[in-house]
Amino acid sequence: MSTEAFDAVEIIRIKRDRGVLSAAQIDWTIDAYTRGVIAEEQMAALNMAILLNGMDRAEISCWTTAMINSGERMDFSSLRNADGTAKLTTDKHSTGGVGDKTTLPLAPLVAAFGVAVPQLSGRGLGHTGGTLDKLESIPGWRAHLSNEAMMAQLSDCGAVICAAGSGLAPADKKLYALRDVTGTVEAIPLIASSIMSKKIAEGTGALVLDVKVGSGAFMKDLAQARELATTMVALGQDAGVRTVALLTNMDTPLGRTAGNAIEVAESIEVLAGGGPADLVELTVALATEMLAAVGMTDVDVASALKDGRAMDVWRRMIRSQGGDPDAALPVARESEVLYAQADGVLSALDAMDVGVAAWRLGAGRARREDPVQAGAGVLMHAKPGDVVRRGQPLLTMLTDTPERFERARNVLEGAATIAPEGSRSGQQLILERIAE
Repeated sequence: MSTEAFDAVEIIRIKRDRGVLSAAQIDWTIDAYTRGVIAEEQMAALNMAILLNGMDRAEISCWTTAMINSGERMDFSSLRNADGTAKLTTDKHSTGGVGDKTTLPLAPLVAAFGVAVPQLSGRGLGHTGGTLDKLESIPGWRAHLSNEAMMAQLSDCGAVICAAGSGLAPADKKLYALRDVTGTVEAIPLIASSIMSKKIAEGTGALVLDVKVGSGAFMKDLAQARELATTMVALGQDAGVRTVALLTNMDTPLGRTAGNAIEVAESIEVLAGGGPADLVELTVALATEMLAAVGMTDVDVASALKDGRAMDVWRRMIRSQGGDPDAALPVARESEVLYAQADGVLSALDAMDVGVAAWRLGAGRARREDPVQAGAGVLMHAKPGDVVRRGQPLLTMLTDTPERFERARNVLEGAATIAPEGSRSGQQLILERIAE
């Protein structure tokens, strides 16, 4: 005779019929699925019912808490400043885009102000790049750290970018794999709880969300992105984590590189006080929000890029994880240039096309176990708003395997739109700020 508190079919029927699940029902559902009591096909049916009928704020909050409780929670309360006071912690999460390397300059930039930044990151899949893949192009750098090593590094230099341990929200890992193959990835309650369960389990005191909107983003539509951001901000606040979200434009790739080693090189330019204007703008905006979330509002963030403080933290952070900050980065063996086909103003450069091309060149993976090429990717010689001349270099494709050029070229040939000179162009980067 079963001793289970609830029955999976009963839970499915409630959501199928647009009912509301109780906290006890949700706790049981996540626990029972993690234990294997709820079958994959039953959870798939429940996911679809959630996709179609939604969840209210209390349900999403309970669902997120149950996923957190499926594993361990990190605790940074033992971190101390030199004077013995507790070290503040703050973190950032991006929903993923093309050329989005902001984590790399951002973590050391925020840490330069004495705040700890425990940045647990992931790998790329499809057209969006992964922070760990980028950093692994640095000779010697390692992604996996023990909790003890992470704490020691946060105490020493204040910033760590590493892989999340398998103990954080294990229910999410199982649930995500199921959503991926059942057409339920797009369910906003499930996206929000997936992201926030891991971020809250990380134990940070404050969180800034960078929710991408546009062709190269998961969320193509502003209203959908706003709903996701609002849901995640509410989840963070409910869990006692000070949370704010920025909606940012991902119709155009961020910066002038999409790849791994080439994005690291561009991030180092930003840390040296240079770099593309859009990447600098977003890095400074996110750093300002991260610091404000822990009460530091009267700080000149941009100066820490210009005077070398952020670069100093970067070098210590890379060295702490076995990397050589002075080593030459890998360079692709082959390159091919695409040229502007007309005179005018570059009015659009499609982020999805550039991301797919970088993936096809070897910078990304189709399956989680696929290897990536460190040197592969796309260099962008012009951005929307720039005047271009027929025959000037527009994009450079990079790869170690030249047989990849044709498929990448096929998608890039339609990526750029050139309008007559005098046409209005250029795009707003930060679209909205969402906070409770």
